[in-house]
Amino acid sequence: MQKTGAIGVFDSGVGGLSVLRHIRQLLPNERLIYVADSGHVPYGDKSREYIEARSLTIARFLQQQGAEAIVIACNTASAAAAATLRNQFDMPIIAMEPAVKPAVAATRNGIVGVLATTGTLASARFAALLERYAGEVEIITQGCPGLVEQVEAGELAGAQTRALVGQYTRPLLARGADTLILGCTHYPFLAAVIADVAGGNVALVDTGAAVARHLQRRIQEELPSRKSAHATDEFFTSGDAGQASRIMSALWGADVVVKQLPQEFM
Repeated sequence: MQKTGAIGVFDSGVGGLSVLRHIRQLLPNERLIYVADSGHVPYGDKSREYIEARSLTIARFLQQQGAEAIVIACNTASAAAAATLRNQFDMPIIAMEPAVKPAVAATRNGIVGVLATTGTLASARFAALLERYAGEVEIITQGCPGLVEQVEAGELAGAQTRALVGQYTRPLLARGADTLILGCTHYPFLAAVIADVAGGNVALVDTGAAVARHLQRRIQEELPSRKSAHATDEFFTSGDAGQASRIMSALWGADVVVKQLPQEFM
């Protein structure tokens, strides 16, 4: 029997917890279901068709669990699958996009750097964002292979993570970027290291809070008679549940028990 009254959130792995945190703060009475597709992480080097198929599978699971709205808490999956999910599911589907507009507003010298996965940077969705909002601002992009995997492993501040952050931020800073877009939901968990490496004069911009506000508006507009369920946080993974419980507890800031996705959704 279908359960009711939930908001579903998913990502290629644990990074979407950075978005879930904003949703929980803004909507304290909601039943939230989070799926980390860590058995298939990272999405950034996968084909569009692969990401689309995984997104559809997870959305079906969330719908089965009673989700009445779904947040794609992953920039790469948003670019690859948001349109398909909106065609397939009669509910609000909230997608991520790199924070080009607020970064353009924030820059002081007109040079903005983007840290993102190669999948996000290659997407038509990202190209359209640049065309719409960049204007006279120079946008410099940087793919960041390996950063998602560091967060997935819970390595947020070690030497290897710091070395990768330095490798990816240096070219942007050398060209004068005073604002950096965190264009992957994993990257806010590295914000302290990125800020330390980049220096105090560089602004970091992500979209988690804006996505939570957009979700709230869509629910109010499209589901006006909906009543919130009892507030709970439920976590699932397509990866190793024990490892996910350990890492997600650290990132979430409280002990959580992560369940394995049913086999048909793996």
